Amino acid sequence: MDQKWEQIVFAVIVLVVAFLISRLFRVFIGRFIRTAAKKLKVDPTRYNFFKNAVDFIVFLIAAIIIFRSIPAFRVVGTTLLTGAGVLAAIVGFASQSAFSNIISGFFLVIFKPFSVGDRVKIGQLYSGDVEDITLRHTIIKDFENKRIVIPNSVISNEIIINSTLTDEKICQFIDVPVSFNASVERAMEIIQQECLNHRFCIDNRSPHEITHGEQPVMVRVVAYTDSGIQLRGYVWTENATNAFELKCDVLKSVQTRYRNENIEFGYPGRLVFNR
Repeated sequence: MDQKWEQIVFAVIVLVVAFLISRLFRVFIGRFIRTAAKKLKVDPTRYNFFKNAVDFIVFLIAAIIIFRSIPAFRVVGTTLLTGAGVLAAIVGFASQSAFSNIISGFFLVIFKPFSVGDRVKIGQLYSGDVEDITLRHTIIKDFENKRIVIPNSVISNEIIINSTLTDEKICQFIDVPVSFNASVERAMEIIQQECLNHRFCIDNRSPHEITHGEQPVMVRVVAYTDSGIQLRGYVWTENATNAFELKCDVLKSVQTRYRNENIEFGYPGRLVFNR
């Protein structure tokens, strides 16, 4: 009788300890999920299943300890664990892909490579604004207003370019080819003027750059090509959306200015030498 009571007391103590540990884990995991979800701008209730999973694991370990420590339960426990192991292997194999997406979604919460509203490029194929992040997939709204649903496991294996992770400002390149006969200085000056006149152009110079006379918009000769001389303007905007609109407007206005001032664009051609 004493031995039976000792076993009952032991089982109760193990369950109480498991309960306390699970409560402690739930508190820490809940705080972490709320903080991460706030940064990702998603609903934290989507990740509450992790707290339930922790409860399951803790009480499963407690049950194993009880069944393995009490001789009367040892045979029954071994049988149950063996059957559960086979069942878990079957279920795990059948749900491998879904589980991979869930784990990848959890890693997105931990490492936070992007948040809802960020403009991202996933690999070489998909670009747009992050619209939603779920446990299984991420939804990206592309520039044609289409929704791209990408499994989280796929995103975890791709290179992610985030335009708004820490600083939304963009240095937009304005590439303009001019002919070898064009006035390079005047062509560069026009690019600079049109960029500075645009409403989305901002001055992103540091105090050091201002002191040393750096211009808000830099224009440089970057290459000689078969088409002519490649000019590139470097102009800063507040975000990627403004950068795209600025680029489109500046290319249009530069074309008008070049036509009015007889500055030829570069175009593919070849030199023919007379013998």
